Amino acid sequence: MTVRSVASGLVLLLTVACTAQTPPRAEPGPTTAGGSAVCAPPRGAPAPETPTTIDVVEQAYFCILADYYGGATLDARSLLSAGFVAFTQELNRGGRDVPEATMPAFTGDRKRDWAAFETVYRRVVDRLPDDAGLREKLAAATLEAVVAALNDDHARWNHGRRRPPDSYDDDQYGLGLRASAGPQVNVDPGTALPPLFVTAILGGPAKAAGLRPGDVVESIDGSAPFVDGTVTPAAVTALYPQYPEDRPVRLRLLRQSSGRRWTVTLKPGLYQPDPAAVQVVTSKLLGDGVAYVRLSGFAPDVADRSLRAISRMGGGRTLTGVALDLRGNGGGSPDEVNRLLGAFAHDKVTAYQCAADGGCEAMRTDDSVALLGLPLVVLTDRGCASACEHFSSAVKDLRLGRLVGTRTAGAVSGPAQPYLLGDNTLLAFPSRHHLAPGREVIDRVGVAPDYHVPPTPEDAAAGRDPALDKALALLHG
Repeated sequence: MTVRSVASGLVLLLTVACTAQTPPRAEPGPTTAGGSAVCAPPRGAPAPETPTTIDVVEQAYFCILADYYGGATLDARSLLSAGFVAFTQELNRGGRDVPEATMPAFTGDRKRDWAAFETVYRRVVDRLPDDAGLREKLAAATLEAVVAALNDDHARWNHGRRRPPDSYDDDQYGLGLRASAGPQVNVDPGTALPPLFVTAILGGPAKAAGLRPGDVVESIDGSAPFVDGTVTPAAVTALYPQYPEDRPVRLRLLRQSSGRRWTVTLKPGLYQPDPAAVQVVTSKLLGDGVAYVRLSGFAPDVADRSLRAISRMGGGRTLTGVALDLRGNGGGSPDEVNRLLGAFAHDKVTAYQCAADGGCEAMRTDDSVALLGLPLVVLTDRGCASACEHFSSAVKDLRLGRLVGTRTAGAVSGPAQPYLLGDNTLLAFPSRHHLAPGREVIDRVGVAPDYHVPPTPEDAAAGRDPALDKALALLHG
């Protein structure tokens, strides 16, 4: 269960790992009426992408209906309607339109509705000039809209991903900053609260321009990030460009400590981030024997690395508690979650994965892990998503510790399963839905902290951490 964390802002987005060295194609699976393979898991790394076509859209449509956890009860007309709207909008953007581009009447019969959709789609495309680029854009826009119509934070179509030339594994791309609102505002704008301010400088353009944590962003390319307390998603997401986006971004900034206002233009680019800002596990011993461990994600082996860090801090001294900082943790492996939870409780259900028919499979603590026997406080925020919310909800429901900070992201619909499409792109979505140990839904809701301690630009500028201060007070109390 993962979500992608954009280097500068922890946006909630799915990632799929493929580790084989050779690129075998998936074996054919079930077929649609048109002969396209429906759902086939990837076997190794996909071959190079080929142009997306209406046949690939068909494959994805029937794949969703067959294997998505809500596919059996889904009104497929919502997918087709969204796809057709996107199709006509892309026609308009391309300076093309034809009289036949009228959405057919859908009846609710999934196969017949697809046939009607495809018939109109092909009739329209046949009227267009022989422009391969335009045809691919039309199909891609249609497929993106079909997937987006699921309104599921773990449903993604991964395509067209490119790395900047001359980049290395540790390089990042963007403006080199994090702000108090991330690119997830496009999905859930209600999570963003004014003011917008810089929370971390990772490196690159932001560092070179002298930006600091606590700097308030008053405008982005001339647009206010908030209007009457409501976020402007397009403005905020401009802070988190992805390659090959390279348009300069103009910021109007306020440094409250000095009252200085100034404008700076940052051009996205490759940069080597500050290692401390992107390290998966960081730890330090705090006053009175508190082991502080920060996890940026639930990557493989992160549980054992965290426990080894705690063990080292306990060498020769008595630990009084653990402060686990999950702020900005974009998720990762549920197995790592269960393993780390096993250090705080045994024989407990940590979550349920439920099918559309109501049948649920329990996920449990990894009881091979030795219990620490230490009080626990967990720091959370809106950047804590997916597997991070699995951990946080288990801590709260099972009363393993207390949560301090702000509500989590509410992006934990279920573990995403990848499927290989005919153009060698990957479609991924959950086949089961996530419930917390108390069987409550966390997706779209998030996990509320026991102690609400929101961040402020003043604290960021001064290097203060009131949430951590509260955690220490609880552990010392």
